[in-house]
Amino acid sequence: MTQRLFLLRHSEVPGHRGDVAVTEAGLQLATDVGRRLGERATGAIRVISGETRRTLETAAAVARGAREAGAEVIEDGVAFALRNPDLYLAGVRVNMVSSEAAFAEQIPGLTEADVAKVTFFNEWLTVPDRVGWWVRHPDPPGDDAAAVATRIRAWAASFADREDAAEFTVAITHSPVLRAVAVDATGSDPGEPAWLAGLEAEIDADRSVRLTLLPAAP
Repeated sequence: MTQRLFLLRHSEVPGHRGDVAVTEAGLQLATDVGRRLGERATGAIRVISGETRRTLETAAAVARGAREAGAEVIEDGVAFALRNPDLYLAGVRVNMVSSEAAFAEQIPGLTEADVAKVTFFNEWLTVPDRVGWWVRHPDPPGDDAAAVATRIRAWAASFADREDAAEFTVAITHSPVLRAVAVDATGSDPGEPAWLAGLEAEIDADRSVRLTLLPAAP
């Protein structure tokens, strides 16, 4: 049996300094996407998210919209595989944030000046397209794009192990994850995905994974 998986970006947030909440417009968009998916589903929809506030809130809104449309929804919690890339600063895993202060506050005793001394993080904060810069970076202090794509492919392939298959699964993740997987699947970086856009994966019983880009939210 072929499994279908939608890998989607979280909905709209006002910025990326820390793990901020999804906006009201973003929650409405996620609910609308869930409703559209629910209207066309003939079986159960599984919804999974990353561990951040913005992915959790998006997933909850998608599930709510699908239920409003009459679909059966299986809320399957958090998948660690959907996390942002693992980057390390002073021996600590840090989230991809947008200021020296936001990096420093993740590590007790580290100052903004300490962050600025580290070439990777100093450059990360100055480039216009930070995620695209990371995707192309040959040696980040942690996961590169190929490592993230390998992680997601292995996680997606494991859906072939399920016997309680939903009609399809919606997985809410982050832009860097989606862009890394897109490069692996297509050979080029498509740029920032729209809110709730991403990729569709088809997973066969032999654990092979076929990925296609979604130009907009499903």
